[in-house]
Amino acid sequence: MVYPTMVKQKRAAPPPAPADPRARDGVYLGNSQDRAMRETKIRSQAIMLQNRLQKRYRHLKKWAKLQGTDVFRLYDRDIPEIPLVLDRYGNGVSGALYRRPYEKDDAEERRWLRAMTQSIAAALAIPADQVFLKERKRQRGKAQYQRFRPQGTGCFIQDVHEGGLCFRVNLSDYLDTGLFPDRRKMRRLLREAAAGKRVLNLFCYTGAFSVYAAAGGAAEIDSLDLSNTYLDWAAVNFGLNHFEAHRIKTPEGGPIGLDRPGLPRYRLIRGDVLSFLAQSLRTRLSWDLIILDPPSFSNSKGMQATLDIRRDYRKLISQCLRLLSPRGTLWFSVNAKGFRLNPQDFPGITLQDRYAESIDEDFRGKRMPAWYTFSFKEPGYSIPILGEG
Repeated sequence: MVYPTMVKQKRAAPPPAPADPRARDGVYLGNSQDRAMRETKIRSQAIMLQNRLQKRYRHLKKWAKLQGTDVFRLYDRDIPEIPLVLDRYGNGVSGALYRRPYEKDDAEERRWLRAMTQSIAAALAIPADQVFLKERKRQRGKAQYQRFRPQGTGCFIQDVHEGGLCFRVNLSDYLDTGLFPDRRKMRRLLREAAAGKRVLNLFCYTGAFSVYAAAGGAAEIDSLDLSNTYLDWAAVNFGLNHFEAHRIKTPEGGPIGLDRPGLPRYRLIRGDVLSFLAQSLRTRLSWDLIILDPPSFSNSKGMQATLDIRRDYRKLISQCLRLLSPRGTLWFSVNAKGFRLNPQDFPGITLQDRYAESIDEDFRGKRMPAWYTFSFKEPGYSIPILGEG
């Protein structure tokens, strides 16, 4: 028998391995070289931030002194690779890191934040433990009111000044500090408009608008918020400015009893704004000036319904308008990106877009919260309750 000759086949060469992302010009750098490159990049960004802050601070500190404020915006993502927003509060800095368009290793992000903290401290000649950088995320439910303090940092609470008034801020324990610098000019103009007015401040937070209204000579002020923490904070802010505000208990946090005689001039009420407005429409209460400065979104446990300002603004505004006195004014502000009102949604109303008036020196070229004022074209005009959407 003749057997066929076996021919040995050559094995095909394996495909080339994909290029290593840590290689430069095809040369593998290794872990130590890779880390060195990243550290060099971090140091370069820290130097860029320090130079930017020094230049900005030289310009703004003179302006701030003339304005009588030690709270102002220092930096707002001016350098794309450094997505921070930094505000000066007295002797400290509160900063927020906004989400990057790409994923970053947690350990590397921590190193980056430490480097930026040192850079900020050096630029402003303050201790690094007076710089607080936090990650900005949407806060929902209880997270909106919970304490937040980065591990290894101490509590940093101080009193700051604006427009001849004093406010307590907390840079360490919460995502927000208690005073928003981008509402500064709005507060200033509110003081000028408040004389002799009955004022209702909805979503009052720490009461800064209410304190400005008191300083402007408001006849009465009702400040409403769902958070006991914020209402206690508002009472402190009133006291710092030699005004006395009192916590008032009303049935279910509603308006019932606010018209009884003998109440204090400045009142702090714990309640759900959505419920308060609905109940108020069944009373004869009215206010001369209503401040509506809601969060963009909230689903806090104590609320009867979720608030989404893009969905609910028409209903909220129309309810407030029905509570205005005939010659009253509604001040509406919201910090929702790209938010715009349609004047056709509110017939019979004079609607003013006051965005340009709210821009101060430290916010030139930056995005600001929307701000509108509403008043009746004809006193006594009947406002329908507009639905959602």
